[in-house]
Amino acid sequence: MTPPALELHQALHAALPTVLAELAELIAIPSVAAKPDSPLPLCAEKVAQLYRKRGLDAHLVPTDGGPPVVYAEDRSAGVDAPTALFYNHYDVQPAEPLELWESDPWVLRRDGDLLFARGSSDDKGHIACRLLALDALRALHGGALPVNVKVLVEGEEEVASVHLADWIERHSALLAADVTLWEFGGINAAGEPELICGLRGIATFELRARTIAHDAHSGVGGTILPNAAWRLVHALASLKDQNERILLPGHYDTVLPATDADLALLGKLSPQIEEDLKAAFGISGFLGEATGAELHRRASFEPSCTINGFSSGYQGAGVKTVLPAEATAKLDFRLVPDMDPAMVHQSLRAHLDAQGFTDIEVVYLGGQKPGRVSPEHPLIQLAAQTAQETYGIAPSIVPLSPVTGPVHPFTVGLRQPIVTIGCGYPGARVHAPNENLRVSDLLRGAEHTVRFLMALAA
Repeated sequence: MTPPALELHQALHAALPTVLAELAELIAIPSVAAKPDSPLPLCAEKVAQLYRKRGLDAHLVPTDGGPPVVYAEDRSAGVDAPTALFYNHYDVQPAEPLELWESDPWVLRRDGDLLFARGSSDDKGHIACRLLALDALRALHGGALPVNVKVLVEGEEEVASVHLADWIERHSALLAADVTLWEFGGINAAGEPELICGLRGIATFELRARTIAHDAHSGVGGTILPNAAWRLVHALASLKDQNERILLPGHYDTVLPATDADLALLGKLSPQIEEDLKAAFGISGFLGEATGAELHRRASFEPSCTINGFSSGYQGAGVKTVLPAEATAKLDFRLVPDMDPAMVHQSLRAHLDAQGFTDIEVVYLGGQKPGRVSPEHPLIQLAAQTAQETYGIAPSIVPLSPVTGPVHPFTVGLRQPIVTIGCGYPGARVHAPNENLRVSDLLRGAEHTVRFLMALAA
């Protein structure tokens, strides 16, 4: 049974100063996964210490070539009690460009309701949200927890969780639980609590073209030597038609379309999302003139192919009449259930060969499989019920998010539903300068966590 709101709020506010101080300690460790000299093990040990402080048995578990995973548990609620698995990550994005920050990105700065720092939201703020919820739960239950809690905190989420799937497969018995509380959650642009039921997957590549031994004078070679830039442009142009249809063989064969129930949920999403996107990107409409549920269906349930960058020849100031010998392009394919990045790699190679581009080198940079849980799952509905109790407004349920995360090892590998409960909001500027967290969201995210876990126990 959930305690009276006043008691819950008092418990959260009493624990808040300690948790904010601990968040500052986490922020001070620049745990950037993309940098080889980053102090990732130091940050992992700090996370373990914070969970040990709350009575959990926490230790660092090595990965096969990556930073350690923090694993912690408290099974004192007993074998008959349900178990919740917390998933988070302690790595963060680089802070650069530093000149765009209004304060030191590695020093937590408070300005009224706002906390500024790299990782303040993604994802150290969400770790703090879990710690705050545990403190309140213990305060309300005489030091005990009403559910068993397991914790998995990795250090590579910002670089595609390279070693996580294998680590989970090796430790699947250890991670048995009834539900995974995902690494993010919070409210949307309309101020509604948002429950996301799945994430798309991804396959990333670099394509390379080389045509001649070295760059040539464009006047000498323009009509007699093969140009690497043009060669790669033609190869890229063969990947999609003018209607955005991806032309790789069998690319759509395993795609699971949105159900009528999915479309009904997409139709309920706030129109404010469309207006915010238009304003942010300075456009009057979207591809295919999509709007409403169809816009959200295309954004989430259709696979995509995106050229992320192209490099060739001279791109400095002024003119240099050169014919490039080499060209490279980065691209990603966003995948929907039940697509597989390994199959995309195979079909990309097959497509280029069939189109006469056998000379184009394909370098697979990594990928993740998509995963989702049914919006009708009882624990999604429980999260919705407790969200309404917390926020006083019905939540927005998103059947599949356009973004990517390592959800497949949980939803498929561990066969656990994911629930997105946390403290994010659209203005948090995650991955950007002046990343921030609102203290009020931290408190509400922790309150929702407490209410959900207590309802789970009941």
